[in-house]
Amino acid sequence: MRHGVAERLRLAQADSGEQPWRAWGPYVAERAWGTVREDYSEHGTAWDYFPHDHARSRAYRWNDDGMAGICDDRQTFCFALALWNGQDPILKERMFGLGGDGGNHGEDAKEYWWYQDSTPTHSWMRWRYHYPQEAFPYDQLVRVNGQRSREEAEYELADTGIFDEDRYWAVTVDYAKASPKDMCIAIHIANRGPEPATLHVLPTLWFRNTWSWGLPNRAVPSIVGRPGRLAGRHRTLGSIVLEGDERGEPLLCDNETNSQRLWGQPGTTMFPKDGINDFVVSGAPTVNPALTGTKGALWYKVTLGPGETRTIRLRLAADDDQVGALDLADDWNEVMRARLAEADEFFGDVIPAAASAEEKAVARQGIAGLMWGKQFYHFDVKQWLAGDPGSAPPPPGRRYGRNNAWWHMNSFDVISMPDPWEYPWYAAWDLAFHCVSIARVDPSFAKAQLVLLLREWYMHPNGQIPAYEWAFGDVNPPVHAWAALRVFEIDGGRDFDFLARVMHKLLMNFTWWVNRKDVGGNNVFEGGFLGLDNVGPFDRSAALPVAGVLEQSDGTGWMAMYALNLLDMAIRLALHDRTYEDMATKFFEHFAYIAEAAYRQGLWDEEDCFFYDQLRLPDGHKLPLKVRSIVGLLPLAATTRITKATLDRLPELSARLRWLRASQGEMADVISARRLSPEGRQQRLLAMVGQDQLLRVLGRMLDPEEFLSPYGIRTLSRSHLEKPFTVSLGGSDFTVGYEPAESTSGLFGGNSNWRGPIWMPVNYLLIEALREYAGFFGHDIKAEYPTGSQQKEPLADIADDISRRLIALFLPDENGHRPIYGASELLQTHPDWKDLIVFPEYFHGDNGAGLGAWHQTGWTALVVDLILTLRR
Repeated sequence: MRHGVAERLRLAQADSGEQPWRAWGPYVAERAWGTVREDYSEHGTAWDYFPHDHARSRAYRWNDDGMAGICDDRQTFCFALALWNGQDPILKERMFGLGGDGGNHGEDAKEYWWYQDSTPTHSWMRWRYHYPQEAFPYDQLVRVNGQRSREEAEYELADTGIFDEDRYWAVTVDYAKASPKDMCIAIHIANRGPEPATLHVLPTLWFRNTWSWGLPNRAVPSIVGRPGRLAGRHRTLGSIVLEGDERGEPLLCDNETNSQRLWGQPGTTMFPKDGINDFVVSGAPTVNPALTGTKGALWYKVTLGPGETRTIRLRLAADDDQVGALDLADDWNEVMRARLAEADEFFGDVIPAAASAEEKAVARQGIAGLMWGKQFYHFDVKQWLAGDPGSAPPPPGRRYGRNNAWWHMNSFDVISMPDPWEYPWYAAWDLAFHCVSIARVDPSFAKAQLVLLLREWYMHPNGQIPAYEWAFGDVNPPVHAWAALRVFEIDGGRDFDFLARVMHKLLMNFTWWVNRKDVGGNNVFEGGFLGLDNVGPFDRSAALPVAGVLEQSDGTGWMAMYALNLLDMAIRLALHDRTYEDMATKFFEHFAYIAEAAYRQGLWDEEDCFFYDQLRLPDGHKLPLKVRSIVGLLPLAATTRITKATLDRLPELSARLRWLRASQGEMADVISARRLSPEGRQQRLLAMVGQDQLLRVLGRMLDPEEFLSPYGIRTLSRSHLEKPFTVSLGGSDFTVGYEPAESTSGLFGGNSNWRGPIWMPVNYLLIEALREYAGFFGHDIKAEYPTGSQQKEPLADIADDISRRLIALFLPDENGHRPIYGASELLQTHPDWKDLIVFPEYFHGDNGAGLGAWHQTGWTALVVDLILTLRR
């Protein structure tokens, strides 16, 4: 089949319910320890309550973790890879990293792995890991990072010298589906070192522990082993078989907590969760000689000479008969070959031919990261707050602590996560951006994700969308409507049922914003930290250092954008159903009120030509916080166009627009006069930043001495490097200075930085805004680009160039170096490392080096959409 037909057929079968092609996938997190769900402490100290050291010995309550893991969409079973190099004190069953209390810049994974490939139905997937041959330096990584200050760089695994002389194993895992519940697996092992070495490979199958918590109707499943085979039986799942070639030795234990090791208390089994670990590493009698349990592994001991490779063949399948051996020969070969060929065809259709080979590689690996970032997420907050019948009651303080107002939430879904290790929980505004790139390959899944967070068991009864696991009640930017429109358009602009379903729920959320985040009722908004963590001089999510209200330019800009997004939705729906015209009129007027208030209430500084946050004090005085940051650029995103043809079909909206322009004075300034588009259509522009302000704001945004970096738009003006902003409040000084890399501020935990680095999501929105302005002004308005160059360019060309700068973060430069890998010689030049691409959380504001969560921050995969748009 050509043009990706085979994978598109599988997607169609999954969407229609004909075949459950999405039922099995890479839905196992790479970290479940240290999460809120597993935290039953009184004061929410998640990292301490369930640390990495407990993970191998303690059965998880809500989900599981592993390496290269797959499971079903209810996480009844899990399959993942375990390794042992013969030197480590423990099996390598999960990725290691530092918790929020251990890293000098917050939580941080200390391993190297990559998501190389995945189709949207997971019919083909590839995962890669580099495992040191010497003992893993757990203690050294903890000690050195603990000694470093915020002003110092993070101490990484490669910094220890453990990869010197290529003394590591390159392990690649390929998955190929023969059917929705029949997975062929290849574990490719390569000795990159200069000497013969032995690697213990333990593909592991287990059932998630749902039976130990005292809940009704939770029968204990079973796994039975024999050489080269593990056969499991579960009451709801049925039967499942893992078949391995070359008769791997079966090892069985129980997925139960080792209470004796952790707390010195008797356990429920002689063969607890870490039984396989203790048996392999130290020879302890901790695996069941009867070859039964709820967790099992096939043990392979692989000895290879320098440069040698070997492949272990496996097959995992639902099998109610459990009689015959699963084919690991001709049929296995054909499935592997066919799924890879079909993946190549699918992506050949998705990624434009005009993209370079390097751009195609970036796009494909970016999509792979999004697909591997889909995780099973289970969290019943009411049950978590109350405790389980079979466990000790949680401390009383939990009733008043984290997420206590979100008792209605009950999650049991596969959800797109920001990062499977550092952020193994969904975040609302991250997910909205994920869905834009996901829609390029699987629009049905993208739409389902957007709808999911608006369902009654997610959205708060008051209309708030949950922010993220650490604090569902925090406030993320309201980008859900924007994402829904983008996904609707990418999907062909025909699914009006989806658009209406989303809009009805977003009406509640918009009302929540208006009622809760506009304290003064003056159409300027507060919102709190709004996802930008430490962008301001003090923590915007905490109480202010003085009495008053913080009126935010980004909060107001986001709400103006939100109103326009709902206007766009209502217009599209009204063209098919006139009952939506009233909504279009309502959101048109609400946008005008917000945009006008930003100027009237003083967020716009005419002298500086910029938007600033301001403190409104109890006595009525207003104190502008003159930090030139992304906060002042986000109002650019509040813009849309309406054609005369649309207004002719919606006469009530047209009449209100004319009335507003004629009678409302300053409010009319947010509505442009009519002009012809480059395509010759009459249209109007609705924009918070009008023509008079636009070029002045762009003068700052496109200035290399302020926001414009070689790799995109910085989140803070570089002018604050020499001139930090300081404000004195309540007897204390609060300062913001330009920091292009990791934050030296402890605000918001100190684990991210909006004081200078480049962030993909806000860059993406600014590029979209430039394209919207270009669609209205065409070549009639040009901006100096870069500022100071005396060269003027059309806005569309500027949008394209900023896109190129962002894409260039991932591409080899003239020296063959990818900016994301900074000064790492290993990652920049080593032939076994340099083409393995990660998608960091954010980037150094001057040199583009990748920072923050490194292994796949989902919203950074917006670069996929940039490549597809630029090369369409």
